[in-house]
Amino acid sequence: MVKAQNVKEFVEKIDASKKLNPKDLSSDQDLTIAIMNLISIEEHLMFSGAKTGKTSFFDMIQNIREMRKNLMQKIIPAYEGEVWCISKHLLATSMRLMEVGTKQQSMNNPEEAYKLFNQAYDLYCLFWGLNMNLIDTKDVKWIEASTDDVKKVSEKISKMDLPTSNQKDEAPIEPENGFAKMKAFIKKAVNCCIE
Repeated sequence: MVKAQNVKEFVEKIDASKKLNPKDLSSDQDLTIAIMNLISIEEHLMFSGAKTGKTSFFDMIQNIREMRKNLMQKIIPAYEGEVWCISKHLLATSMRLMEVGTKQQSMNNPEEAYKLFNQAYDLYCLFWGLNMNLIDTKDVKWIEASTDDVKKVSEKISKMDLPTSNQKDEAPIEPENGFAKMKAFIKKAVNCCIE
């Protein structure tokens, strides 16, 4: 992975490599939310078909799936191994955790809701880390008997240089682990983009 001098330069390089007309990450972020909803629609169609016995619900799944696949290709044009499926499941899980979090909030369980929201965002940032080449896929492998490989990957992520916040109302970003560093990077990458 080539390290950029700063987050803005890195985001510009990613955008330039992905698009003929480079634009900000916020539009890709909006697209990921649309993809999450399409995944959710696929799931609801399956459950509706199973619950009602009406195969017309099942028949609609293929059209929604094709739309979702086409939109995912805009964000993930090239991938290796299981990155496509991992990405889909990261988005789907993130969406579900957000929904469960909002239900916890409505049941007056704010602490549980906050925990779920943070987990959802961790997975969402992992999606971007995977698809912005912040995670070297050669490091993604099954771990046998030892945790040495996990430690190596964690150390690699921990060594990433991340800027701290320079806004008055925002506390400095002080990542302490791999997920925290990934979240800090994604937050900076999206914040540096112009709406």
